Amino acid sequence: MTLHPKRLGLAFAVSAGVFYLGCVLVMALAGPAALVGFFNGLFHGVDLAPIMRDKVGLWTTVTGLINTFILSWLFGALVAVVYNLAAGSSKKGN
Repeated sequence: MTLHPKRLGLAFAVSAGVFYLGCVLVMALAGPAALVGFFNGLFHGVDLAPIMRDKVGLWTTVTGLINTFILSWLFGALVAVVYNLAAGSSKKGN
């Protein structure tokens, strides 16, 4: 089986973008105490209160979404390329 780097990159990017927008929604709807509790749980109890911002501007949100999309696409494409290289080398070894 061959993975298509552009397709897997897009799948990673869209998935991460949806996750990012969900995170934005949680930040918009939850209060500061709930945010700190939620993110402290994600980071194994590390106290993120000193660095948490409960208000994030539109421009920061948009650039964060774009950056997340681009980095996730690159990661997905890289996974496909590495997988294809590994799968090709395992076929030659058999």
